[in-house]
Amino acid sequence: MAGSESLNVEVRKETGKRKIRRLRAGGKIPAIVYGHGSETTTLSVLADDMSRIIDRGHRIVSLQGGASGNAFIRDVQWDTYGTSILHIDFTRVEAGEMIETTVVFELRGEAPGIRMGGMVVQSLPSMEIKCPPSSMTDKILVNVNELELDQTITVGQLQLPEGAETLVDAGTVVVQCVEKPVLPGDEEETTPTVGAAEPEVIGEKKDQDGDGGDS
Repeated sequence: MAGSESLNVEVRKETGKRKIRRLRAGGKIPAIVYGHGSETTTLSVLADDMSRIIDRGHRIVSLQGGASGNAFIRDVQWDTYGTSILHIDFTRVEAGEMIETTVVFELRGEAPGIRMGGMVVQSLPSMEIKCPPSSMTDKILVNVNELELDQTITVGQLQLPEGAETLVDAGTVVVQCVEKPVLPGDEEETTPTVGAAEPEVIGEKKDQDGDGGDS
């Protein structure tokens, strides 16, 4: 299947926290594979192999060894620091079927509207799509290089993976360029008019030329 990479797996019999910790200490990751009416199988996979596949952005793998067939990486559980993989869920897939998955949007470029006092606002961070296994992806690039002030980019304007369908309305706004709000303190200070008369202070005694004082 296009877009898949071979992954060697072993059938796993270890259960329980202590044995799973020992498995991970040996450089392996616990996993399961299910779907298409087949029985759920517990597996283990080399951590280095799994990390390499994920780093390359693959979502479909061709299982070899303890299980066979193509599988979709359905879920990846990470440790608290997001550096080590703790568990993998695989779902069996077949060529020609459609898979539902979530993709995130990644903005690229600089919107011309920013130079006109605007700011780019992303209204939709991610969305659900349905696509064939060969077109699986985890992100969609959104080019904002032509986004002017008061313009929007909608779901219907995006370049989707081949054969993919969106599960949201095509008119849904993904990103827009709006005018920056005026924040307190940003208003221009009022400049006094040059030559304006000074206000008279009530009760102030004026000096008058020629006035005589008491002898």
